[in-house]
Amino acid sequence: MRLILVGPPGAGKGTQAVHLAEHYRIPHISTGDIFRTNLQDGTPLGLKARSYMDRGELVPDSLTNEMVKDRLSRGDARGGFLLDGFPRNVTQAQVLDAMLAEQGVALDAVLELSLDNEEIIKRLSIRGRDDDRDEIIRKRLEVYSQQTAPIISFYRESGLLETIAATGEISDITASAIAALSRKRS
Repeated sequence: MRLILVGPPGAGKGTQAVHLAEHYRIPHISTGDIFRTNLQDGTPLGLKARSYMDRGELVPDSLTNEMVKDRLSRGDARGGFLLDGFPRNVTQAQVLDAMLAEQGVALDAVLELSLDNEEIIKRLSIRGRDDDRDEIIRKRLEVYSQQTAPIISFYRESGLLETIAATGEISDITASAIAALSRKRS
């Protein structure tokens, strides 16, 4: 299974990624983890990323793409993977398609966890973290809507998108995700 997990902040992507990766026996590949590993290990890609971060700049897509390509080339990802946090925009989605085509493989599915904004705000506000204040949550949702939500249309048009409601018990959401992905593979 080659899978992308998308959804707004607070939709439970991290939780579902763990359960789905375990179910399909594929690595859960998070861009945050890729960045941390490259920075901690002082890899050439990590050093390039640090130079942007030290200047207070965003790491460019081209460098993020290189890090993801490097991670997907590792042996554990050859039989499948779950990407969490990548792609974040249509350009990255197109680059990912090209990366996979170079390897002679393609995505199996893109799973969208859908949740309305008021439920997201309620859910994140309960956590009590500094970045979970109402105005910050609304800003994160705005950024998601502008930058990441367009990939949902991109993948819907390609026929890869499956959308499930991210409400209810965690186990029920996981079961819905597996059922939706089973329909996609059949």
